[in-house]
Amino acid sequence: MMSKAANTKYLILTKSLDLIYKKGYQATSVDDIIATTNLTKGAFFYHFKSKEDMGLAIINEIFYPKVREEVSQRLEKVSGITSQIYKAFHFLLLGNRALNIIYGCPVVNLIEEMSPISEPFRKSLNRLIKRVQQALELALTSAQMKNEIRKDVDPRRVAIFLLTGYSGVRNMGKVLGKESYVQFLRELKFYLNNLK
Repeated sequence: MMSKAANTKYLILTKSLDLIYKKGYQATSVDDIIATTNLTKGAFFYHFKSKEDMGLAIINEIFYPKVREEVSQRLEKVSGITSQIYKAFHFLLLGNRALNIIYGCPVVNLIEEMSPISEPFRKSLNRLIKRVQQALELALTSAQMKNEIRKDVDPRRVAIFLLTGYSGVRNMGKVLGKESYVQFLRELKFYLNNLK
């Protein structure tokens, strides 16, 4: 059970994340966050030194643990890696109700918006993406050892291709809509089958 302070901090992070997801990081003010949480400025600044500190906490305390738990642990214990990757992408694009096509992906959005202008954001987001990349590489390498995918497949290149493909389709989906996800998934299935 979380303490009152931990609950307040979590409330600030989740409400901030929702606002940032819909409006963007730079367009979201501390006043917007306070109005949404019904907390005082004092409560906000008790938990975070600045808006940047709060934004970095979203990456490090919400996104990173979720990636570690959901992506890494899932991929470490799977067989049939190509089918698992496809299912994961299908869920992220079409099954996850928390992600809206119009708004894209909150992580990809922060990469686009903040990486070019903030070194702390770039470093935290790099750590997050590297964790996903490493989990994919490890799962693909393991699949090679089990003869599930070809020996000439480069797990690092595949992992980077998958991450950049996801990022791209999330951004294009904002303007092209759901059909872009459907077409991407068709091509992804073809690509993954060719790894066998």
